[in-house]
Amino acid sequence: MGEEAEGPALYTTRFRLMGGWGQVRFVDAGGRARAEGIARAAEDEARRVERKFSRYLESSVVSRVNRDAGRTPVAVDEETDRLVGEALALRELTGGRFDPTVGVLRRAWRFEERRVPADEEIAALLPLVDGGSVGRRDGTVFLRKPGMEIDLGGVGKEYAVDRVTDLLAAAGVTSAIVDFAGDVRTLGRRGDGRRWRVGIRDPREPRRCLLALTIEGGAGIATSGDAERSFVADGVRYHHLLDARTGRPARGLASATVVAPTAFRAGCLATASFLLGPGEGLDLLERTPGVEGLLVTEDGAFRATTGMSRLATLPAEAYPVLRALRRGRASAA
Repeated sequence: MGEEAEGPALYTTRFRLMGGWGQVRFVDAGGRARAEGIARAAEDEARRVERKFSRYLESSVVSRVNRDAGRTPVAVDEETDRLVGEALALRELTGGRFDPTVGVLRRAWRFEERRVPADEEIAALLPLVDGGSVGRRDGTVFLRKPGMEIDLGGVGKEYAVDRVTDLLAAAGVTSAIVDFAGDVRTLGRRGDGRRWRVGIRDPREPRRCLLALTIEGGAGIATSGDAERSFVADGVRYHHLLDARTGRPARGLASATVVAPTAFRAGCLATASFLLGPGEGLDLLERTPGVEGLLVTEDGAFRATTGMSRLATLPAEAYPVLRALRRGRASAA
């Protein structure tokens, strides 16, 4: 936490969360005691989301739903039902490339062992990757096939970022940045009145900053990429972002970064665009109002939405839509 000071002061709290680190930085003028209370509440809310939705915790609602797969519907609250619904909507948006039941494939893909599973191992599990067999009715969630698992990790971390940001705003904080393992939400401007600068990691050199985004006011920023939970075998990179239709890593992109009004929206669209690949992924971002994005291909090329030029300095070839428009105008002339 920051030092006691008269007037607005910057406070920082950092804690372990969801297998990584969470950090909350905010400006407040109410003194250290009030700031400590806000910081505790922020950490408590983040941990509440983790306890409730982590598939690694036996007491979580996700674990309860999974234990009763093929047996009986499980009563859930409105928050859980909404998150399951959002995960299923993401499945539809990606044509099945994303599926909240894909987690069952970790039985075959054990990345810590750096082993590529046999086709037969994946084929045996694919029938259980079936978002169409997730039932939502009368306040319950039901996995219709025994052995199925649902995993909300694909949307849970960004949801926690937004929940904490909303808590800060409700407490009267007007300047903050919430960062949970690289998924970010800003609130207002920086305490000094300047715009935020948010660094994006290089997918091939994670300790290196690829570029910085300049963010005006509140926004969510999320990146999906193949750098973490991955290994290289025989010159091929294998990573945890699996195409649910094939059970194998999605191909075409090294990372997808999205800027949207909320971290949750940014995270969903970053995952979607990564799984869709350079062409369809960029098309999705271009036609979605209120969002911008940057895709980095497996060979290091940039593909950006037209509005990214307001947020970052990129080479002209990063904007394929603008290039196409210019070619069209040149042909017409």
